[in-house]
Amino acid sequence: MSNDSQGSVKGEAAMILSPSGSASSQGPPLSPSTTSKPPELPDELVQAGWAKCWSRRENRPYYFNRFTNQSLWEVPVLGQHDVISDPLGLNAAPAEGGDSNLGNGQRKRRSSEEQVAGPNSVKRAKVKTFLKLFIVVVLSIYWDLDIQTNAVIREHRPASHLPPHPEIEMQRAQLVTKLRQHYHELCHQREGIDPPRESFNRWLLERKVIDKGHDPLLPSDCDPIISPSMFREVMNDIPIRLSRIKYKEEARKLLFKYAEAAKKMIDSRNASPESRKVVKWNAEDTMSWLRRDHSASKEDYMDRLEHLRQQCGPHVAAVAKDSVEGICSKIYQLSADYSRRLRQTHLSLLQDPPTEACASPQQSRLVYCYPVRLVIPSPPLPRVELHFENDVACLRFRGEMVKVNRGHFSKLELLYRYSCIDDPRFEKFLSRVWCLLKRYQEMFGSGANEGTGLQGALPVTVFEALNRQFGVSFECFASPLNCYFKQFCSAFPDIDGFFGSRGPFLSFSPVSGSFEANPPFCEELMDTMVTHFEELLNQSSEPLSFIVFVPEWRDPVTPALTRMEASRFLRHQLSVTAYEHEYRSGSQHICKRIQRHPASGPASSG
Repeated sequence: MSNDSQGSVKGEAAMILSPSGSASSQGPPLSPSTTSKPPELPDELVQAGWAKCWSRRENRPYYFNRFTNQSLWEVPVLGQHDVISDPLGLNAAPAEGGDSNLGNGQRKRRSSEEQVAGPNSVKRAKVKTFLKLFIVVVLSIYWDLDIQTNAVIREHRPASHLPPHPEIEMQRAQLVTKLRQHYHELCHQREGIDPPRESFNRWLLERKVIDKGHDPLLPSDCDPIISPSMFREVMNDIPIRLSRIKYKEEARKLLFKYAEAAKKMIDSRNASPESRKVVKWNAEDTMSWLRRDHSASKEDYMDRLEHLRQQCGPHVAAVAKDSVEGICSKIYQLSADYSRRLRQTHLSLLQDPPTEACASPQQSRLVYCYPVRLVIPSPPLPRVELHFENDVACLRFRGEMVKVNRGHFSKLELLYRYSCIDDPRFEKFLSRVWCLLKRYQEMFGSGANEGTGLQGALPVTVFEALNRQFGVSFECFASPLNCYFKQFCSAFPDIDGFFGSRGPFLSFSPVSGSFEANPPFCEELMDTMVTHFEELLNQSSEPLSFIVFVPEWRDPVTPALTRMEASRFLRHQLSVTAYEHEYRSGSQHICKRIQRHPASGPASSG
């Protein structure tokens, strides 16, 4: 939904989906041709890649980082070497590939071989070979943290969330893992199926839309208790999970399995005589047809399967309803119990436990939006170890290791510097980064590619166009790991606030500004998002815009898409067909560069 923030009328809306794009990678810098003296630096700096070297040109020592190719005259400070000071001009070295544009607005420099030719060509050829060895560790920049916000809000008081702590985050991770295992076991024991893929992740998202509990991740105070998302997804896989079919034999086997599973289920459950009669007759008729007709096509099998589902589906759902509701209820009750236990442990770690205080009224002063601030001071945090393995930063706390690539680690340093006000010396930085990475790992699971789709981000070229054409400077659904702007809303204000988050979008009420919204594709979350958009656009008399990206799910159509298409604030809508657009992977902070731009499947609209 869009209303251009520069002189447009109130309450315009645009739903768009843009083509693919990505930032170019920076050219690799030259390594210094200096003679290193024995290191005279603390072990922490040495492990971070720093070494003391000697400049023959300037006849004085300097400090060089072999990981980032940064050079400093002064002694580096751990956690603050993202600000590049380059007294020797090492990072101004030319790179291969001509004058193509970089994602951050700079231009690549021409290679040294193109600038000079002559007697030294052999030496320069060796340099060129050396450069190619370092190309693998140079990352593209997928963000622009220099863009200032145009989002205006009403000033509000600090949040009352408990400050993050590695001990608590480790316990929360263990409890979430335990809850996932319970869900898997209940689906197997009660329904004989595997849990629908990533349904637990979507359950967490859907529950937090309505949750009034204290825990940032585990739902504990929801009404209704039965999750519509979890119930719907489990029911869709009963009596068996239906998969995409390519060949005729696969369709034949799927039809047979469905008929067999439906008959077995109706025999083993407390079904009504009518349901038992209908299901058994249709299942036996289908098996007889399969034995009799061997010349059917794939389409014949799929048509028969659809007919069988229409006849048996309501009866199968009726006998499974109580059991599936029991699964949803059991998982929620366990989550609420875990949440209460975790909060008690968390409060015991605080030096000054919070007291119940009356909420102060909303302030009336209009200000540019700012990161979440916590009213409860952070306790002393335990030490977290940091070391680098090639291009990966590894953070370890009590044997638990989390990883992030070097580029995103530097990004977190910058966001922390811009946003955090209680840790000027970066003494708590590593502990908070560990908590941040652990939290998102808990949220989306640790399986291969799990949660990637729920954190997908738009390509850089799209963000550049949104900022240039519509003045967009804010993301409604992001995280410190995948944000493009330094101002964004995210799921976890207690930890993300230190890295620039303005809190959850459904609790964020801007008066004016230009916003991009690319929500996780959870139906309940998207529907609540549209409600929030409508309320904000109705209340504001200032320029306010929302450009929304959602999937074009039409079989059946989602309530969110229907409501946006019928909205009086809608000004434009654009659909892009499948595989003609792409998203940056939700695992971009840990995956290889080649995996960061997956092509998008079914057409999206938004």
